[in-house]
Amino acid sequence: MLEQQVEPHPVDSGLAGYVEHELRVYLGRQRTVAADIDEAFANAVTALSDFVLTGGKRIRPIFAWWGWRAAGGDPDDLDTVVPVLRAVSSLELIQACALVQDDLMDDSDMRRGQPTVHVAFAEQHRASGWSGDADRFGLSAALLLGDLALVWADDMVRTSGLGLEALARTNEAWQGMRTEVLAGQYLDVLAQARGAADLRSSEQVSRYKTAAYTVDRPLHFGASLAGADQDLIGALRRYGVDIGIAFQLRDDLLGVFGDPAVTGKPAGDDLREGKRTPLVAYGLELAAKAGESASAELIESALGVEQLDAGLLERVRETLVRLGAVRAVEERIDRLTASGLAALESVTIDPVASTRLGELALEVTKRSY
Repeated sequence: MLEQQVEPHPVDSGLAGYVEHELRVYLGRQRTVAADIDEAFANAVTALSDFVLTGGKRIRPIFAWWGWRAAGGDPDDLDTVVPVLRAVSSLELIQACALVQDDLMDDSDMRRGQPTVHVAFAEQHRASGWSGDADRFGLSAALLLGDLALVWADDMVRTSGLGLEALARTNEAWQGMRTEVLAGQYLDVLAQARGAADLRSSEQVSRYKTAAYTVDRPLHFGASLAGADQDLIGALRRYGVDIGIAFQLRDDLLGVFGDPAVTGKPAGDDLREGKRTPLVAYGLELAAKAGESASAELIESALGVEQLDAGLLERVRETLVRLGAVRAVEERIDRLTASGLAALESVTIDPVASTRLGELALEVTKRSY
């Protein structure tokens, strides 16, 4: 990997803003199309647009962009830059679909400090005095809007202005990303139904539900746009899998120990939703090794408890720390981060991209939000 220090390009520095602009333009256009169908549908589309545009770290488009830059994408080639920005921005619509699905499956009330989509539509139903079951209406509306986001992700990338050859190069990454995120969602639901609490199952969910479409495939997608060879794609994907899993492990810690004012979700939300994350798996495994059946029972007792009181949450937190589960997750994050960064060292890539991918690895694995 080259060590030359090069100043970032203005597009690199303002990337999140460019992504925001492309999403706003595209969704505004789709809102107009929706209004031609029916104003009520247009209002639903506005709710989806607000969900996409309000909050979010834009991690997936950012990684896709840096995959493109790592493979030699030229930010001064405006004929290419604009279509690439549109294409990578479409990943936020896949993210929107996944979040709407996730909130439905977990019956979550809050996302980014606001009511989740299904909750907001249920509240609209009640406030309007409509007939039928309000919660079922909210679920149905959210399901359809999640599907719409996924459809629009396809439309946005296909109408981005990229040439047919560039689009063809992205097929493997694009198809893999959409399949894997849905596979991860299913494996997550299945693990909860089976009560699976082993590390293998929990990390498999992390691998496909989060790592694949957060870091791995976006890098693959961006690098493919620039015509990267298989050696570079392979190195970027190894980095992507490791950093993506580490990202999810940090999310698991925040799901139990995070500050709601920062994360936008209630304290202990992962426990309340019954998520058998690697953190929980480590806790149960370490309790079993120490012969502490009472500690294992305490952790289990908090899983899926809708009205999780602060006292029980604090006892579970203390137990996870005392057993060494938190330390085990932190150490796993450190090992994965080091392994991911080592993958970058195995190939020669654009020096600016090398530096930024190194920074991003630390930003997404050490964050508090």
